[in-house]
Amino acid sequence: MAKPRDAKHLTIRELLKPHTGALLLGFLAVAGEGAANLLEPWPLKIVLDDVLRSRQTHATVMQWIEHYVGSDRMAMLKFACLAVLAIALLDAICSYGEKYLTTSVGQWIGYDLRQAIYSHIQKLSLAFHDEKRTGDLISRVTSDIDAIQSFITQGLLGVLINAITLIGMVAIMFYLNWRFTLIALSVAPFLFALVYTYTRRIKKASR
Repeated sequence: MAKPRDAKHLTIRELLKPHTGALLLGFLAVAGEGAANLLEPWPLKIVLDDVLRSRQTHATVMQWIEHYVGSDRMAMLKFACLAVLAIALLDAICSYGEKYLTTSVGQWIGYDLRQAIYSHIQKLSLAFHDEKRTGDLISRVTSDIDAIQSFITQGLLGVLINAITLIGMVAIMFYLNWRFTLIALSVAPFLFALVYTYTRRIKKASR
């Protein structure tokens, strides 16, 4: 068993360092999950534009699909159904991998941190334990570490998934119609200012 590190100088970066490989795989899973989120509306577009309306398209991707699948409506509908299944399968695999890896890393980091804190508590003087309440020390080892585990399991890669999806959506919107995109994003500065103001107040109250 590895020697417990000093909890007094332990940083989140040092805690994450032994699990770099798992986190890299998690980032790949996050990228796949973000791609699946962006691709979800695409089969519906095929059904609405190329099956129901059957209009001529000049998109390179659709021309490639028509070359291999054909321009028949039923063939396009079958392709759209298969695309839905493929995207759902990609999302399920990547989501499972991301949840499995982040949960495993969170549990191992919780184990390392509890071991380090317990080792540190054992080195403290008896006078320290006489002055401090037992409930406070137990809270450090249980509740505070659970909060760190929750951040790693839910927040660390979850924020990245949302960021990839948001950036991808904005990029696609600009590609389709930049004027409508600017109109849709015109409220973003006001929302950002509102969220930023209340976030600072919530952090202050929480701290």
